[in-house]
Amino acid sequence: MALDPAFVGREYPACAVYEVSREKIREFAVAIGETDPVHTDPEAAKAAGHPDVIAPPTFTTIINLAAINTIVTDPALGLDYGRMVHGDQAFTYHRPVVAGDELTASSTIEAISRRAGNDFITLRADIADAAGRPVVTARAQLVVRDAEEA
Repeated sequence: MALDPAFVGREYPACAVYEVSREKIREFAVAIGETDPVHTDPEAAKAAGHPDVIAPPTFTTIINLAAINTIVTDPALGLDYGRMVHGDQAFTYHRPVVAGDELTASSTIEAISRRAGNDFITLRADIADAAGRPVVTARAQLVVRDAEEA
C-alpha cells in the first residue's frame, strides 16, 4: 500500500527522556572509533570550552531512532517495515550534546513522495533539552520499496 501524502505535517509526541551520561558517550565514541579526548575526558572537554564531555556528532542517532520508530510503527500510516530501507540522514546542531543533558525528541512527517514505484518519507526529529531548548534537528529519509505491491 502506498503511503498517504495526507500524513505530511503529522506530529508525534515526544519520546521518553534520554539521560546522556559520560559512560554512554564514552561507549559510543569507542564503538565508532572516535579518539578525540573531548568525548571521554572531562578535563579535555573543559579545556576545549565545554562544561563536560561532549557526544560525537552521530550520537543522537540513539534518540532519533526512538522518534523514527514512533512514526514507522503507526498502524494508521501503514508503512511496510519489511520493505523499508534507510535513504539519508542529516543532523543540524544548535549546540553540542553534553553529559548530563536530559533530551527528548518529538517527531514530524515532513514529506511523502513517490518515485519509480517506491515511497519516500522524510521525518524530522526535534531533539530538545529539559528546558525545551533545541539541541539537534535530525532528518531521516526512508524508502519503502515497491510500495504498491505491499
